Amino acid sequence: MYKLTVFIPDEALETVKAALFAAGAGQIGNYGECCWQVQGLGQFKPLAGSQPHIGQQDKVEKLSEWRVEMVVATDKLSAVIEALKQAHPYETPAYDVLAVMDI
Repeated sequence: MYKLTVFIPDEALETVKAALFAAGAGQIGNYGECCWQVQGLGQFKPLAGSQPHIGQQDKVEKLSEWRVEMVVATDKLSAVIEALKQAHPYETPAYDVLAVMDI
């Protein structure tokens, strides 16, 4: 089992979550579409060669984003990551995948 953490801009929150759930993320026992989310402020600076969804090259951008966490079964991880990359509006989405230990 893994935990996926991803940062999503406001306007794409529900679209990206729906894609992740459809790919199999967020299943905990007899419950589906489980996640934890909190709103915060993201910052980035598009560098030369980038094609930013928001902002301009060489200019720091700050915007409202959501940190979303959900569990992913091992056999669903590849499909969930592919769904994330397809649904997320950013050229390079920021995400982490951590192994969850079953004690």
